Amino acid sequence: MSGKRFAVAATATLACVALAAPAHAADFVMKMGCATMNEGQHQFLKFYKEEVEKASGSRIEVQVYPASQLGPIPREIEGVQLGNIQGYSGPVDFFVGIDPRFGVFSAPLLFSSDVNAAATIHDPAIEKAMLDLVTPKRMVGIATLGLGASDYGAKKAILTLADFSGKKLRINGTELERQKMAKLGATGVGMPLSEVMTALDQGTIDGTISGLSVFVALKMNDLLKVITVTNDTYIIAIAVISKPWLDSLPPDLQKIVLDTGAVVQAKAQSWEVDFTKELEQKWTATGSTVQSLPPDDLAQLKTLLAPVADDATKDQPAVHDMLQMVRAVVAKH
Repeated sequence: MSGKRFAVAATATLACVALAAPAHAADFVMKMGCATMNEGQHQFLKFYKEEVEKASGSRIEVQVYPASQLGPIPREIEGVQLGNIQGYSGPVDFFVGIDPRFGVFSAPLLFSSDVNAAATIHDPAIEKAMLDLVTPKRMVGIATLGLGASDYGAKKAILTLADFSGKKLRINGTELERQKMAKLGATGVGMPLSEVMTALDQGTIDGTISGLSVFVALKMNDLLKVITVTNDTYIIAIAVISKPWLDSLPPDLQKIVLDTGAVVQAKAQSWEVDFTKELEQKWTATGSTVQSLPPDDLAQLKTLLAPVADDATKDQPAVHDMLQMVRAVVAKH
């Protein structure tokens, strides 16, 4: 073979070897989960993946697992504490087992609007207080997110205040939610989101309380045709990272993992605002409806729910103090 032909052949061989060679593996893999799909919590993780991989020069690979692929919400939180799962994003209600003060954010009539809720939890004092609550439990809080109002859906539609009576409605499981349901004549059944569709289908529950984004994302219109909006409670989420896993990273990557939370928080909250505007149209496009209670019933609902927050926290000084602190910041916004 001539020198020229040998060079060409060698070049071709090297090209084939380069094509066949596996891509350089990341130094660290970061599995992050959430219970939802195609809404704010999931979008936060997608934004986070993009930013962390870019900032780390792909030394960290972020794998996103929505729709409870890593297990029901309580198991995902446990996984983060143990380091088996490196990150999680979800409603703060499910962290009451970590610290009961998280239950404050499910207090009815606490926030006046989704804008007010987001501004409150992003206030430096409140955000620090929320993120600090997970620190003793082998987790590091990196962001908070307001996800809009919590709405009611039931197989037999809730059209009036009286329609709450006797219903078993899925809740996230806080004491404030249970007392709220009791005031309305219903029973709150604590349940992870991954079990809701089966429970509805089997009649274990009559309906559920969720954000409209979850009703849309899980296509609950197959079982629920009417969503009732009262704007009495708002959904607040938190994103956490495993402390044992974080400690295994070199300092430069630790900084990227933590700093990216604040960057993505603002981006995800802005995305959530735009996304929320489209939800009602997406729900009604399926032939389902969104409605409010009659004005007199809505006024009576607010009267019934007004004492719930104080009644549920009066015997828990730390929780009640947190409630008062949040209320003070709510008033500023």
